[in-house]
Amino acid sequence: MALLETSLPDLPKRRGKVRDVYDLGDRLLLIATDRISAFDWVLPSAIPDKGRVLTGLSAFWFGRFGSLHNHLISTNIDDAGLGLTPELRADLTGRSMIVRKAEVIPFECVARGYLSGSAWREYKILGTVCGMPLPPGLTESARVPLRDPSGTPRPGPGVLFTPATKAETGHDENVPFATMARAIGDFQAQMLASITIDLYLGASDYAESRGLILADTKFEFGWDRETGDLMLIDEVLTPDSSRYWPRSGYEPGGPQPSFDKQFVRDWLDASGWDKSSPPPPLPEDVVVKTRAKYIDAYEALTGQSFPWK
Repeated sequence: MALLETSLPDLPKRRGKVRDVYDLGDRLLLIATDRISAFDWVLPSAIPDKGRVLTGLSAFWFGRFGSLHNHLISTNIDDAGLGLTPELRADLTGRSMIVRKAEVIPFECVARGYLSGSAWREYKILGTVCGMPLPPGLTESARVPLRDPSGTPRPGPGVLFTPATKAETGHDENVPFATMARAIGDFQAQMLASITIDLYLGASDYAESRGLILADTKFEFGWDRETGDLMLIDEVLTPDSSRYWPRSGYEPGGPQPSFDKQFVRDWLDASGWDKSSPPPPLPEDVVVKTRAKYIDAYEALTGQSFPWK
């Protein structure tokens, strides 16, 4: 059974695209529903257990990045102390994170190792990514060329740091690094860029060992309200925040098969939907295939069977 919405009486609630966020006073409760968004719309259909994949993978990666302070306290819904009914407890098990409160830094920190998505679309038109020039002749899904310390592109694989504004509704917008630096200060922006690239490189190496390519991903950071320390927040390296491809059969020059909602996007593109009116419900086969892709990503990365399979 898919979970589209939650309701916990007497708790302040904020509804995001996928997560319902409840204020517990000194902590927050993040519940990952099975909602799915595409083309800046939250769809009327849900992908069963998608929220559990996002929560399980985030907890997995927070554990791997143990040396970096993060907001996760517990994934056990009982630790919220809410006295839930057995039915509601069952619904929320596996999709809940109790987290520290943070002063959120208002930028997505995006690392790109391959030309895809919005980066590819910009490069095709302008030859740049977030305003940074890249060599001519690159193809879709190609490795990003290395850049020397002056910012000049040179041959070889590399990583681009491309910040984006955060949006609760609609879509995030890529911005030049200078825009981020002006908003939060050059030192803080440089620090976040360095941490983001280091996290991407470590995650990319691990993903490759599990047969996956991590094409790009985004991280969010905030300041711990209790200690003032920088911490990693939100979700981490899930199929919603990252682009994973199978390493086997990778060939640049076009789109790659991915472990995310590509089935949903493809069906919506072919459905005749105008993308300006409320979206149609998804057919059952698209829901089933999309759920399977999310679970495949979970199992490939964690090396464990998905508990709700």
